[in-house]
Amino acid sequence: MSDGEVAAATPSPLQHGAAPPHSQPQPQPAPQLQPPLIPARYFADRPVIANASLSPDGSKIAFLKDVDDVAQFVLADPFSGATIATQFMPEGFDIVGYIWTDNATLLVEGIGIIRRDRYRYKVRKLYLAMPQANYVRPLIADPFLSSSARVVRVDEDGDWALVAHKDEQKAKYPSVYRYDLRSSAPGELVQEMIEGVSFWSADEAGVVRLGQGFRGGRAHVWYRSDASAQFSDKGRAKPGDDDSIYGAMRFKSGSDVSPVIARGDQGQIGLYRFDFSTMKSLETIYENPNGDVSGLWYTDDEPRAVFYIDDARQVAWLSEADNALHAELISALGGNGMRLVYPSVSKDGTRRLIAAGNASDPGVLYFFDSATLAMNELAELRPNLDYTQLAKPKPIEFTARDGVDIHGYLTLPRGRAASGLPLIILPHGGPFGVRDLLRYDDWVQFLANRGYAVLQPNYRGSGGYGDAFYDLGVGEVGRAMQDDLDDAMDWAVAQGIADPARVCIVGGSYGGYAALWGVLRNPERYRCAASWAGVTDWDRMLRYDRKFLSGAARRRWQEKVEGENADLKDVSPARLAGRLSRPVLLAHGTRDFNVPFEQFAQMVKAAKNAPIPLTPVVVHGAGHSFSTQRHHLQWLDALDQFLALHNPADQVDEKGELLQPDDPELDAFFTPLVVEQP
Repeated sequence: MSDGEVAAATPSPLQHGAAPPHSQPQPQPAPQLQPPLIPARYFADRPVIANASLSPDGSKIAFLKDVDDVAQFVLADPFSGATIATQFMPEGFDIVGYIWTDNATLLVEGIGIIRRDRYRYKVRKLYLAMPQANYVRPLIADPFLSSSARVVRVDEDGDWALVAHKDEQKAKYPSVYRYDLRSSAPGELVQEMIEGVSFWSADEAGVVRLGQGFRGGRAHVWYRSDASAQFSDKGRAKPGDDDSIYGAMRFKSGSDVSPVIARGDQGQIGLYRFDFSTMKSLETIYENPNGDVSGLWYTDDEPRAVFYIDDARQVAWLSEADNALHAELISALGGNGMRLVYPSVSKDGTRRLIAAGNASDPGVLYFFDSATLAMNELAELRPNLDYTQLAKPKPIEFTARDGVDIHGYLTLPRGRAASGLPLIILPHGGPFGVRDLLRYDDWVQFLANRGYAVLQPNYRGSGGYGDAFYDLGVGEVGRAMQDDLDDAMDWAVAQGIADPARVCIVGGSYGGYAALWGVLRNPERYRCAASWAGVTDWDRMLRYDRKFLSGAARRRWQEKVEGENADLKDVSPARLAGRLSRPVLLAHGTRDFNVPFEQFAQMVKAAKNAPIPLTPVVVHGAGHSFSTQRHHLQWLDALDQFLALHNPADQVDEKGELLQPDDPELDAFFTPLVVEQP
């Protein structure tokens, strides 16, 4: 295989400068050496290239790039790296994702805020963008119709798109409309709503073939073979199935058979060939006992590669030739320990984007042309981070107090003995169906660089460990889920890794809630807690969620959180904030529409007279997650200083003073901790 990097013809945002070739194995520092403190701004950086995708013919790459905290579309030549076009989206529009509809046009989905009367509403929007023509327009003019829109199918030639949406004031379930992508004509109704159907699927001719949803609290499928047939309710698929009963269907005109991602007889999620006329599986295409299938690639309407998750995201090719090529690519890009992810592929499958990296390496994006075996290094995704100085996470397992096996990941700071370390328990968000993976994580590496051992438990209710483990989390918010976090601490202490007097709990979203609840429920365990965008009052949170969920989805979500006869007041931090006796950093963004800012304000008010006052930090303009470096840096700087004060590690010198990373531009980026009342 050749190493066919091509020099850029013009200055390009894809070039990564004088960094060492990432495709060659790099020497690691001696284990006894402690790496220097890395500036927080490097961990807060956005990737040089985000959401990269090849055009259908593979001639262009589109990606997002931050320009003054605003996302900009960039089109570039994947062979030379030269910029072809750039385009900003409308102001106040946060891009969630996009797809190519043809080789010049992007269908872009995002979130925006609109005002009607005295109220602000979070709405989803769909735009058509043509960066080379500097053209952008909304696909659906009415933002309240667009807000419920889901793209069902896009024509292979880019002439039309089927979109399901509903009028929130008139309809409970979505209908399907056909939109002409070559004009600005309003959508044409092609499939009226059916009671219970929330998700629709169609074939390549634009015929709506399948509906999914719930009836009587059970997951059901509605199906028809062609446009002349009526939909029939095929009944429930399997007990325990969730909203996505089947995924990744690829219907063809004249056939009732489609590949599906579904749950197999043994509980694992695999890829099967399924006959929807009989509702029976015909054959197993792919199963992996070590991980659930999460996606796949098609070439010429047939599955070509399957993505699955064990401890990390993996790919399994369905032909011997592709598997051999994958192994050769791994060898060429660093060998042992290197993981390859394929963000995008051309329509004919010959050109691919390849992201190479691992849990201690943010990675590099490559363009590969299988016709010529040319491999172009497009960019180091985080060029300011010296990946040779980062820590290496590893899988761990322990047994919870009730005998349940809990998996997770432990990251030890480099250059220190794995004994008596200050420990950060870092629970993930969600909580249901989400999990941590063995992958690069800014917070993990930031904390490890500061001298902390970092433990990420995949507590009960997390995804990827089967239905039984998932169900163990139902009704256990703040209860058995929290027990698992405490038991993770006990495991680390019993192993001699952690000093029990120097343990803090840190998290975002549900993890932020768990951090707050940890120091309230068990203050004897934790020295401090830090919460980003955490839930503080579950009853109010569920009332807020009702605005955005259908009746059935709302009931299922409430049942998961509450369980049987559960009083959520007993596990809501704001209800018990007056007894706070450990230092808490409480941070929240003012544009958070997942966990609203009022959750933060309520906690601040409730903790006003607590024995130990909390430290509130308002990040103006930030949402639930960090879309800009500036917002992310405010959080990391605040966390850095808070931990240095209340659970110091290597960022504090022998006099107890905060050490500054060796960074000539530090003064321009470092943000002193400013406490601001809401």
